[in-house]
Amino acid sequence: MTGRRWVASLSVCTALAELTTLRLGGPAKRIAAARTAAELVDLVRTGDAAGEPVLVLGGGSNLVASDDGWPGLVALVRTHGIDRTDDGADALLTVQAGVVWDDLVRHSVDQGLSGLAAMSGIPGLTGATPVQNVGAYGTEVADVLDRLTVLDRASGAVESWPPDRCGFGFRTSAFKHTDRYVVLDVTFRLRRSPLAPPVRYLELARRLGVEPGQQAPSDRVREVVLNLRRSKGMVLDDADPDTWSVGSFFVNPLVPAGRVPDGCPHWEVDGQVKLSGAWLIEHAGFGKGYGHGAVALSTKHCLALTNRGGATTAELLELAREIRDGVEARFGVRLRPEAHLVGVDF
Repeated sequence: MTGRRWVASLSVCTALAELTTLRLGGPAKRIAAARTAAELVDLVRTGDAAGEPVLVLGGGSNLVASDDGWPGLVALVRTHGIDRTDDGADALLTVQAGVVWDDLVRHSVDQGLSGLAAMSGIPGLTGATPVQNVGAYGTEVADVLDRLTVLDRASGAVESWPPDRCGFGFRTSAFKHTDRYVVLDVTFRLRRSPLAPPVRYLELARRLGVEPGQQAPSDRVREVVLNLRRSKGMVLDDADPDTWSVGSFFVNPLVPAGRVPDGCPHWEVDGQVKLSGAWLIEHAGFGKGYGHGAVALSTKHCLALTNRGGATTAELLELAREIRDGVEARFGVRLRPEAHLVGVDF
């Protein structure tokens, strides 16, 4: 690439706290933004070749960063663009990694495309969604992903991956526990229809006034999902500390059949049983709003750990460990973090 356009911006922002929805994290040694996929590839390759620690950062909505910050380059994903190709009854949308996820969802609904509406309101950027196979209300990214483009930092190659190479599972993928790959763009295959896919989530079906398995208009599904997420503090709002979080800090745990605590809401997933993490937390004695000083559970949802203002990452993790250990002592189920932890142990 000639004439690099990415620019280190220490004078603009040096603290990860300014780049994460938790508003936590110490200073970065260097920060630079990439506006195109080519710039992002060049930025990461250059840092890797120099032996510089490189943290690729999108919306910061799933990141728990150390109070000590980052000792090298933070590469900000600020790429844009959505390209559409119609393919029979479907449309293929190739979306740059830096596109805000909910902007994409809204765009798809406005264009009469089916498949994303139930994932409305999820914060972050599109490139992050395959990493943990983002999902909500019975749908997930793996359901609609056609292919994606990644940079393999080990080889330096840019590759196109089909879904079967991505190792998708419940809130996980081949990208989840490694920094080897950088997602550059994602292509979704969406049905050209004003109706969302059949509703599989009971609470959503009830709010929509349909039976599970029936369909509803995508714009109506989006409206209801956004209302549900707002009621749980899961739509970002600068004025609401309940949203100063990474959403669900813990994954709803999977256990073998027969290991369901009495009264715990649960669902079958891939031959195992998914438990309600929020129920486990609350019934282990950690109710909504439980916390210490500047860190607390959301007053709206027990899975969200929040910074009430002026907290540190160390304080947040201390609360998270207390909750994890309390749930394990009460129910024999160990919660694991859904959030991406950088520079910290848990």
